[in-house]
Amino acid sequence: MARIAILVYDRVEDDEFTYPLYYFKWKGHDVIVASPLEEFGSKYGCRKWKADLKTSEIEPSKLDACIIPGGYSPDKLRLDGSTLNLVRELIRAGKVVAAICHGPQVLISANVVKGRRLTSAKQVRDDLINAGAEWVDEAVVVDGNLITSRYPRDLPGFVEAIERALSH
Repeated sequence: MARIAILVYDRVEDDEFTYPLYYFKWKGHDVIVASPLEEFGSKYGCRKWKADLKTSEIEPSKLDACIIPGGYSPDKLRLDGSTLNLVRELIRAGKVVAAICHGPQVLISANVVKGRRLTSAKQVRDDLINAGAEWVDEAVVVDGNLITSRYPRDLPGFVEAIERALSH
C-alpha cells in the first residue's frame, strides 16, 4: 500500500481534507497528516485536528504521494519552504502530487505548473495561467503525476484518479 501525506495549514476545507483522509485510510494506505503547525482547524472553525508530523520532518523518498486540500489553508501553506521543497521533490521523483480547489496555489509557489494542464477553483484560474499552466474547467485533470480537481463535489473522481495513479 502507498504512503500518502496530506499537506495542510489552518482553515483547511473540511470535506477536501477529511474525504481523502478517510477514503485512503479505508483503502488500507498509510496516511500522514503533515503541517507546519502542530494543530490546525477547519475553514469554518468547527473542528480542530493534530498533525502527525511537521512538513519539515517528512522525507520525500518515503512518500508515494501528497494531497493538498483547499480552503484558506493553501494561502498560508504556500509560504512554508519545507512544503514547497517537498512538493518539488515529489514532482521531480515522478510521485503523485494532487491538489484540489485552492490547493494549486501551493503548486504555483513551488514553481511546478509551467507547461502543465491543471484545474482548480475558478478563483485560482488566472494565477495558474499567469504561472504558465494550461487551465481547464474539468472535474479532474491528470497530467502525468500531477492530479488536480475543482471543488468538494468533485471529490469522488479526485480520489479515484489518485488511486488509479498509485496503482501504476
